Amino acid sequence: MKIILTHEVSGLGTAGDVVDVKDGYARNYLVPRGFAIRWTKGGEKDVAQIRRARKIHEIATIEQANEFKAKLENVKVRLATRAGDAGRLFGSVTPSDIATAIEASGGPKVDKRRVELGSPIKTLGSYQVSVRLHADVAATVGIEVVAA
Repeated sequence: MKIILTHEVSGLGTAGDVVDVKDGYARNYLVPRGFAIRWTKGGEKDVAQIRRARKIHEIATIEQANEFKAKLENVKVRLATRAGDAGRLFGSVTPSDIATAIEASGGPKVDKRRVELGSPIKTLGSYQVSVRLHADVAATVGIEVVAA
């Protein structure tokens, strides 16, 4: 099935790309979550608009991405959340929580869709989280999850 991506999807493409995927993947995952829309002849007009919007929000050059990376890696992020006696969290830490914590710690504003978690964070402790800034540049941010 041919689709138009509306958000960046790891391993598939960026917003505005027209890609072919399996029907079930598009129908059951990408379209319901808003990551893509079905491709139509009229949808080609949307591609130009999506690409213009992406250019406004994305980091254009590798030099800019490296500057942003340096700012991000110097930020000490401390995330207070509710936890039980054994250090287990009530729920888990989401990319949205991390993006908000980075900004609250004095760091630059980060889009939650750029935060990549290797595995869910469900206990207190220190973690390393990757933030994809550019196709070739990713920053590693240290996060300390503490009890509130």
